[in-house]
Amino acid sequence: MNHQTNKYQPLAGLVVAITGSGQGIGRAMALRLSGEGAKLAIVDINQTAAIAVSQALLATGAEAIAVSADVTSKADCERMVSAVVESYGRIDMMICNAGIIQVKPFLDICEDDWDSVFAVNTKGVFLTTQAAARQMRTQIALEPGRPKGKIVTLSSIAGRYGAGPMAPVIPHYRASKAAVISITQSAAYTFAPDITVNAICPGLVDTDMWKLIDQQWGALENWEAGQAWKQRVNAVPLGRPQTVDDVAGLAAFLASKDSDYMTGQSINIEGGLTMS
Repeated sequence: MNHQTNKYQPLAGLVVAITGSGQGIGRAMALRLSGEGAKLAIVDINQTAAIAVSQALLATGAEAIAVSADVTSKADCERMVSAVVESYGRIDMMICNAGIIQVKPFLDICEDDWDSVFAVNTKGVFLTTQAAARQMRTQIALEPGRPKGKIVTLSSIAGRYGAGPMAPVIPHYRASKAAVISITQSAAYTFAPDITVNAICPGLVDTDMWKLIDQQWGALENWEAGQAWKQRVNAVPLGRPQTVDDVAGLAAFLASKDSDYMTGQSINIEGGLTMS
């Protein structure tokens, strides 16, 4: 998208930081929000990936910086927010997107497996939310009556009620994403009315993460490559896998004025897999 010719920019001037935006869903959200006029901070533990995405945005005429940060580190999260404020003067939206997954049978999961998944998916969201909220509370809203800032967390339908065929091999991932919903609700109540906090719960998104799931789950079940993915997609009522752009569209809505009265919500976007 060419920012110099795109006149429709409802997010013009909005400062957005996205963790884990060097690839996948995070990268797609960065592209979508910058295309609507937002100023982006591309945050990733992989500095090379962060720089590549930021340079791609700069090439379109957008404003973007790259920040290397490990979300499991409180100091890194605080440094990341400081870097965004140093560049742009404020931070209007923090998207806590960084996450990892591991496919492993329930009884084979060791302490290190559990701790590594929770460190990124849960502790990382908590520390990022803390750092962003501290800054947002000191700001003046962009417009009277609007929130001083917005925080969006990335959970998953795996973190919702019920279970499914993958539950026996991702219990630590499921638990970490359920915790993200709980943190989202606690933060929403804590920081109201100044800051809104909502969670996005995607389903089967066609990313490198799902390629890893397919590989690991398929190996456990002695399936051919792609069989795990095909089996899950066949269960989607809308008849197709989810794209990163599907998730990015919801992020754009949450960034917009139209979502200003929403907080504490965990929003499913998954093609009808878990209707509620």
